[in-house]
Amino acid sequence: MPTVSVKWQKEVFQAVEIDTSQPPLVFKCQLYALTGVPPERQKIMVKGGLLKDDADWATLGIKEGQKLMMMGTADEIVKAPEKGPVFMEDLPEEEQVVQVGHSAGLYNLGNTCYMNSTLQCLHSVPELKSALLSYTNSGRNTELDQYSHLLTVATRDLFSELDKNVKPVAPLQFLSILRKKYPQFAQQHNGSYMQQDAEECWTQLMYTLSQSLRSTDSDSSEALTAVKTLFGIGFVNRVFCAESGEESFENESVYALKCHISQEINHLHEGLKCGLKSELEKTSTSLGRSAMFSKESRISELPRYLTVQFVRFFWKRETNQKAKILRKVDYPLELDVYDFCSDELRQKLQAPRQALRELEDVKLGIKVENNKKENKVDVPKLKEGSSNEIGEPSGVIERGKVQLTGIYDLVAVLTHKGRSADSGHYVAWVKQDTGKWILFDDDNPSTQREEDITKLSGGGDWHMAYICMYKARVV
Repeated sequence: MPTVSVKWQKEVFQAVEIDTSQPPLVFKCQLYALTGVPPERQKIMVKGGLLKDDADWATLGIKEGQKLMMMGTADEIVKAPEKGPVFMEDLPEEEQVVQVGHSAGLYNLGNTCYMNSTLQCLHSVPELKSALLSYTNSGRNTELDQYSHLLTVATRDLFSELDKNVKPVAPLQFLSILRKKYPQFAQQHNGSYMQQDAEECWTQLMYTLSQSLRSTDSDSSEALTAVKTLFGIGFVNRVFCAESGEESFENESVYALKCHISQEINHLHEGLKCGLKSELEKTSTSLGRSAMFSKESRISELPRYLTVQFVRFFWKRETNQKAKILRKVDYPLELDVYDFCSDELRQKLQAPRQALRELEDVKLGIKVENNKKENKVDVPKLKEGSSNEIGEPSGVIERGKVQLTGIYDLVAVLTHKGRSADSGHYVAWVKQDTGKWILFDDDNPSTQREEDITKLSGGGDWHMAYICMYKARVV
């Protein structure tokens, strides 16, 4: 192999070997190692002009000791980073949670997916976590039983542990106290714990927290609960008997709307509307006997988080178990409950709703005209935001700078796969602050597409929505 000298700028590289059995591109790579000039930038003067990458060395007449000249600019020298690379597993657990974008999963401790999915949905409510953090081990009130207190403490500690970990958490303490407080969750069959109904778990936990997370309002003798503020739905019910003409009104408070499913129901809105009307038999004072009464309900108080339960299970006597209604019922990412509200509540909602429309118009670049003559609603000057304050009555539409609008956005879906409530598998689909959806399948969280969330509407053996949780859109 001949050796040559190469002059580049003020430097001369002696005895550079040329392997004439290889194309000139290999020679250029040698020079790149010496000079830092990439092959594509090298201009090497040889007989007949510039050296091409695929030239034939035999035709170039390269001689031993020949001097070649190269022109070209070298790449900048890459400086070593001041700090070495930091790997995810080397970060503190709290920082790993931020990097991953979601909290930890929960180990299945033996048919406990019903509990895990419930906890993951409720864990996504920051205001509930704030209320739990303010609950102390010695904060038990005189009316609260021991297991309710312990279950509240266990919920608080478990939520804190989920926020600090990316590795799955084992909810041993919570499960142990849950089964002591509510023995139905400790049922066994052939020596193994049985699958349970996630809706029952949700309801019982919600009831416990509503009793424990109380704060006394100095201006009122009534004890206010964070749970009622966040999840409580107020109803005004009109009970009417067509036969006797009797009419009465009563107030009711619940923690979930029911979507009843029948052959005529295809959409959540239809199922909710159906659930607001019912018939009941009770004693008529004017008739002196039992009679049929019609009950019509309207929402009088709205929560910050609206829970909707799809009534998919019914008791089947033939099989002696809860059978499942598989019918497909679509549900939206945005739910407007204005049509289900009482006249009084609708009136209160008008100004915030118009303010919300104007805010959204501004975001879309649409000019808002505030002084339209036909506009009869006095729209407050508001700025968009959210509040973590708790302890205010849920019926109050104005909460400082925040007002409810009756419009809600889907933030969590608890689904069930299987034919019976007491079998199959439950999982939670939870929307993160970043807008990303995470499927919490026990100890295995995974990212999901938003367009796949509304496909959990039923109609087959795949996961279908059992409980939906919506967050209020406020101004």
